[in-house]
Amino acid sequence: MKYQITHRLIGYFSAVLLLFSLTVGILFGTQFAWHTAQIHEGELIDQAVSMASTISLFQQRTPPSSAQGCTDKGYGAYLRLINDVAIGEVWLVDEHARTIELDTGHYSLSYTKLPDGTQELIDRVFKGNIASNKAFSPLLDSSSITVGAPVYDTEGNISAAFLLHSPINGIHNAQRQSIFILITCILTALVLAFALSVLLARHFINPLREISQAARQVMEGDYSARAQVSQDDEIGALAGNINKLFAQLSDIEERRKNLDKIQQDFVSNVSHELKTPITVIKGSLEVLDEGLIDDPLEMREYFHQMLSDARHLERLVNDLLELSRLQNSNFEIYKTTLNVTDIVTESVRSMQRIAEKKQVNIRFDNTAGVVLFCGDYGRLRQMFTIVLDNAIKFAPPRTDVTVNMSLEKRRCTLSVSDCGSGILPEDIPYIFNRFYKKQSHQNENGSGLGLPIAKQIAGRHDIEITCKSNYCDRTIFTFLFTPETGDEG
Repeated sequence: MKYQITHRLIGYFSAVLLLFSLTVGILFGTQFAWHTAQIHEGELIDQAVSMASTISLFQQRTPPSSAQGCTDKGYGAYLRLINDVAIGEVWLVDEHARTIELDTGHYSLSYTKLPDGTQELIDRVFKGNIASNKAFSPLLDSSSITVGAPVYDTEGNISAAFLLHSPINGIHNAQRQSIFILITCILTALVLAFALSVLLARHFINPLREISQAARQVMEGDYSARAQVSQDDEIGALAGNINKLFAQLSDIEERRKNLDKIQQDFVSNVSHELKTPITVIKGSLEVLDEGLIDDPLEMREYFHQMLSDARHLERLVNDLLELSRLQNSNFEIYKTTLNVTDIVTESVRSMQRIAEKKQVNIRFDNTAGVVLFCGDYGRLRQMFTIVLDNAIKFAPPRTDVTVNMSLEKRRCTLSVSDCGSGILPEDIPYIFNRFYKKQSHQNENGSGLGLPIAKQIAGRHDIEITCKSNYCDRTIFTFLFTPETGDEG
């Protein structure tokens, strides 16, 4: 597993470089040889045509006998020039590839054996064409070009074929030099590719190792681990996303622990809340079942106590079911546009009789007028009623519970305050937790689920609910929400 990316990068870079270099080298060498042959062939054709034309002129002349010596001298000088300046070997042949000896005094063309494939070339020349024959290949030891041009007699007929044959000198040397330069460049490039591969591999591998190490720590339970990678590229973005994932996993783990604790507390609280009334009911039933009590009045008190405990159990179970439904995100509440003022008025009216029994007065001050809001009428009424019931429960006799509703900057504020014993500052963060309840004679029948239910209803309606309390003075619950329209009071 170690250094696999480095080895792969080196292999990939080297293979691509070799393939590219070989392809370019072969194409360049072939093109270079072909182009050189074309240039040399053009030069041979030009020279052959020129020399053949000059020989034709000498042969077509029929000078006077007095001028014959001068002509022979000129012809001889030209033959000597051909031997000296011709690019390659020259021949003057007839149609059957037999060489024609030219001798003017002391000067003549020198011949060697005709090259292979000359007959076809001669046939094309005697048809009036300027022809060439290549025996060229970059893979052979010998590369040459033969060109032919027609020589005309005095009647304009082709009397001979002038052949010029030349090897292409220097091509192989140039190719060998090119191959040497190519190999040198490839070796240099391979060294550079190796170094570059190692650098790139380190650039990739080191961050990946950091990410792998952090992932291993997270798998072992250390959710505080983070990949220490700072790069402005895709790997840096990957490391950033993985760190965000680790942070989310850390939050999820923290929430899971909290949920486990809440679940444990819930089971403990439910067990405690159910155990007490069940124990009382069981004890009362055992006393009645054993016939230990004969007095009808005393028996009636036992029945009354059992009925009270049964109602408390019923209320507790119903509240638990209600809270579970509200906490379930799949549980739908049906929202419509309604007037919050009507809901608050109805809640105040329904709690008025309970308040009168405690000699508590409910005062509703509304400066907001009509406040339209999209919500579930029954759930919102339940939420306001729970808070009102709490305020009445803890309010001393002959005091007021004040409900105030106002509208400011398109935000509606609804507050419920009482002059009861208040809540300790350290207890305020927990009042919306399940089964939290103040231990007092006013709350002896409470289940500790009312405020959590009110909190869930508020959350499902995007309503912010808060509590402020001055211990032994005043407690204020506040609902803050945004209505659909302004007031129409």
